[in-house]
Amino acid sequence: MKFLCESFTCAGGRPYNEDSIGVWKTRGGLLAIAADGLGRHGGGDIASKTAVEVLSAHCLQLRRVTREAVLAGFDQANRAVIAHQTPACEMKSTAALLLCREDGAAIAHIGDTRGYHFSNGRVAFQTTDHSVSQLAVLQGEITPAQIRFHEDRSRLLKALGNESQRLGAQFHPVGRPRSGDAFLLCSDGFWEYVTEGEMEADLQKSAAPGEWLAYMLQRVGRRVNGRHDNLSAIAVFCA
Repeated sequence: MKFLCESFTCAGGRPYNEDSIGVWKTRGGLLAIAADGLGRHGGGDIASKTAVEVLSAHCLQLRRVTREAVLAGFDQANRAVIAHQTPACEMKSTAALLLCREDGAAIAHIGDTRGYHFSNGRVAFQTTDHSVSQLAVLQGEITPAQIRFHEDRSRLLKALGNESQRLGAQFHPVGRPRSGDAFLLCSDGFWEYVTEGEMEADLQKSAAPGEWLAYMLQRVGRRVNGRHDNLSAIAVFCA
């Protein structure tokens, strides 16, 4: 099986980009990581770059993809981000990663950078944000669609760089990938402008991951106001 990949990141309407992404070929598969530094704490670009560097170094050495092994990488990344913090710069970062091999795929995440698995053109799995607005959904106060522009959407419950609480990253096995499956990792600056139904519609008319990204980025471009967040996405096709 082949794993075809395209990615995109930009500063959006902000002075600089605090998102970081990376894609690596592995033995029989692929590793992809997207991270979103929290700018309001300062040093978000350093935090997201650190997250990607540490997670990739850890995961590229894994012989077996297990919950314990992958989450150990998040623990390492958390400590590395904390090591960069100062009293004046309490940087933090969200992160989502995809490990994709012929014998199985897995998504892991913390914060509100999302991972999606698409099967037969439809969302088969998506991560659950670690945010106050996602908690409001779980409590029945708002609908999932209302997360995108909820007043508390940017308030996170979990992120890399939290020393005083249990980290709480999550691991999600998604089974053996099949030809025609697709995956998407994306920061909140991307998914807030593209609904899951639109992701599916654009996927179904795309022959390659770059084409899929292009369709979705057209939607983003029509909806942003010039003051929008950094946005990043990594698209993977299984062929």
